[in-house]
Formats: sequence, structure tokens, C-alpha cells
Amino acid sequence: MPASNPRLQALLGHEFFAPHQWKRRIALWSGAVLVALAAILFAKASTWAYQLFLGIVAHGVWIPLILTPAVFGLLSWSTAGRFRATRGSGIPQAIATLHVEDESFRKSMLSLPIAAGKMLLTLIALAVGASIGREGPTVHVGAGLFYTFARRFGFSDPKAASRFILAGGAAGIAAAFNTPLAGVVFAIEELAGTFEHRFSGLLLTAVIVGGVVSLGIMGNYAYFGEVEANLPLGHAWLAVLLCGGVCGLLGGLFARLILLSKRGPLARVGALRARWPVAFATGCGLVLALLGVLCHGSVYGTGYDQARAIVQQAAVTPGESFGLAKLAANVVSYWAGIPGGIFSPALAVGAGLGQNIAHFLPDVPAAAVVLLGMSAYLSGVTGAPLTSAVIAMELTDNQSMVIPVMAACLLARAVSSLLSPTPVYKDFAERLVQEFERQQAARHVPAEPLEHVGTTSAFDEPAGPADAPPPPEKP
Repeated sequence: MPASNPRLQALLGHEFFAPHQWKRRIALWSGAVLVALAAILFAKASTWAYQLFLGIVAHGVWIPLILTPAVFGLLSWSTAGRFRATRGSGIPQAIATLHVEDESFRKSMLSLPIAAGKMLLTLIALAVGASIGREGPTVHVGAGLFYTFARRFGFSDPKAASRFILAGGAAGIAAAFNTPLAGVVFAIEELAGTFEHRFSGLLLTAVIVGGVVSLGIMGNYAYFGEVEANLPLGHAWLAVLLCGGVCGLLGGLFARLILLSKRGPLARVGALRARWPVAFATGCGLVLALLGVLCHGSVYGTGYDQARAIVQQAAVTPGESFGLAKLAANVVSYWAGIPGGIFSPALAVGAGLGQNIAHFLPDVPAAAVVLLGMSAYLSGVTGAPLTSAVIAMELTDNQSMVIPVMAACLLARAVSSLLSPTPVYKDFAERLVQEFERQQAARHVPAEPLEHVGTTSAFDEPAGPADAPPPPEKP
């Protein structure tokens, strides 16, 4: 028999054909398809849950005064134990697991029961009018599903698992908003905080596969519809300064409020929530219901309908107080400690604030000011200007506003940092890391040195080892 072709042998021996590489690709593609399907199902179910709430309110605007506080208290009670990781947005949990490579910690944050519980409890919260979003929870679910696939396919190496978690988070945000580019940028800017060529292919592949599935089922659409707006050079750019300054300041204020520092007036709020979590959540639900009655129900839910109406300059839009009222509703919903994100509600607040600012700039296109307000407020809240700009562009299918939107987002981030120096997701993630370190120290388990997210701005705690001696008490 003739000798084998050496060139063919060399080709077949290339890393591309290696079995372990194909094993990873199959795990990645399967995970991306599953995340896209889960995101679509979650989106449909979220809409149904909120419509159910609207149907309930139609029978009496007073019903949320009883229903919402009761369910808020129940959600707080149900997430006090094993399902504690389902609380909040879910993005801090994903960030924390990228910095803590401990298997038990990752399982407690990203297991399938946690992912399923996150979706179910978020839907229950939306069904009683909570002012929360589904995008953060979708990131949490995406990271959890990818992590599970990595373990099932035998990728037990912590670094390999980290890349799967990162790719899952990117696929989650991309599928939630139908914004592929935003998924990649969000993973680099917010989740990982850096860019490495080793995981760039994973990110792109996960987002592409998930995007193809979403495109095939949902079609090619913009989240808020196509927005025809532009900002000509000249005095119209005053809108960039106003939106960047005002929305950035209020975004930083919102971040500071939900972080609940250990000092000052907010410390009392945090102490009350820690001591009586169920009663506190019940009180938050009552405040939200009262806001809903006063604002004719506009502050309930994700705020998607209101934001779309404002940015599309519809005939009927929320009142002038919508932006600030929605901000207050977002604060009490997050204070309750229930599952739910802040992306969509933040966009709604930004749209309302942009609508207010547009009144002071009658010669500037109102839709352009609203778009600037949405992106600037989101940047102020999250501390992620590039992600906020890309999301705003993809949500409205608008390319002509790229430069002014980016300028407003950068300004908003700078102003926001005066009140909240550390981005809110990273601040929450650092608390999770510190809590894990304290638990390890209490068990006298020597832990590997952990890569910290950064110093928490609200707690003013050093990102050092948990067993360091406490500072001396002041006399």
C-alpha cells in the first residue's frame, strides 16, 4: 500500500480537528442554542406575567395595595435560604464567579435550580407589578446554563469554566435585547473587565449562534423600534451636556441608594432590611403600590411600553413626573431584595428624564434628547458607558446618533462616579466575594488568594483577606 500522504496527516493533526476542541465547540453551540431559547421563553413569559397583572389591576386599582406587599414579603422569605443567590439582578453573581474559582461557590451561584428559580421568581414579581427587568436575570441564567454545560462535558478546569461563564453572560444579554454587538461589549466591559484573545472566539461564537436562533424565531427587530433621530452640530449639542450631567447625576444617585452604605441615613435602611427582611420587603411592596396608585399605574413593570411610547413620540405618553416616579419605584423594588434586574427600568427612567430635558430645548429634536437621556442614565447607573451606547444604538436601530450618544455616556459615567465610584454591579459582586471569604475563614478553611473585583464604594471595605484583623473601634 502506498504511504500515507504526509500533508494530509499534518492537516488532520491540526488543532482544529482535535477531539477535545470539537467537544468544546459542541458544548458551546448547544449552550448558546439553549440560552437563546431560554431568553425567548423568558421574554414571552415576562410579557404574559405583566399582562396578567394589568388584568388584575383592571378589576380595581386598589388590589396592588394588598397583593403586591404580600407577594413581596413571600418572595423575600422564599429567597432567604437555599435560593438566596436568586436575589437581585444576577449580573453580580456572574461577575463574582469569574473571580472566585471555588467549585462550591460557583455551584451555589450558577446551578440549574438557581437558574430555574431565578426565572420563576422574577416572573412572579412581574405578575404583581414589581418595577424590575428581565435582562439581568437572563445574564444570570445564561451564565448558569453555560457553566452547567461546561461541567457536563468535562471542562472542570476553573479557567475553562470561567470562559464558559463569560460566554454565557454575553449570550444572555445579546438574546435578551436582540443586540449581538452589545452582548460582546457587555461581556468585555462589565463582566470580565478586560479582553483576551483566548476567549474572544468563545464570545463571538456564543453570540452568533444564539443570535441566529433568536433571529430565526423572533425575526430581525429593534427592541424599541426604529427611531429616526439626529443631532446636528451646533447649539443642539447642549442636549449632550444636559443629559450627560443630569442623567449621570441621577444614575449615580440611584446606584448609591440601592447599594445601601454602612454610614449615614442609608445605613438605617440597610439595618432594617437585615433585621426584618420579610417585613421590610412587604413595606417596599406597599410603597410601590402607593406610587402606582398616584401615577395611574405607569411605574409598574419593566417600563418597556412607557419608554417605547416616549422615544417613538407616541400620541399618548406618561406624564412629566414619570422619570422621577419610575426611579423611586426602581429603588423600592430593588430594596425589597427580590429577584429582578435594573436594565429595562433604567432605560424607562432615562426616557422619562430625556422627555423632561427636551422641554428646555424646544429647538432640538425631542426623540434625539430622549435617546440621549436613556443611554446617559443607563451609563450612570451601570458605570459602563460603551455598553450603554451600543445598547442604545441597537435598541433603536439608529446609527446617526453614535457620536453624541457616546459623548453623553462618557460624561454621565464621569458625573456618576462622584456619587458611586465603583460600578454598581462590581460593588455587589465584591460583597459576594467578601462574604465567601468570611465563610471560609469561619470554617477555618484555607482559601486560595482570590482576584477581587475592586474596593466597594458604598461599604468602604478594603478588598483584602477576610481574616485580617478588624479596625479598632472609635472611642
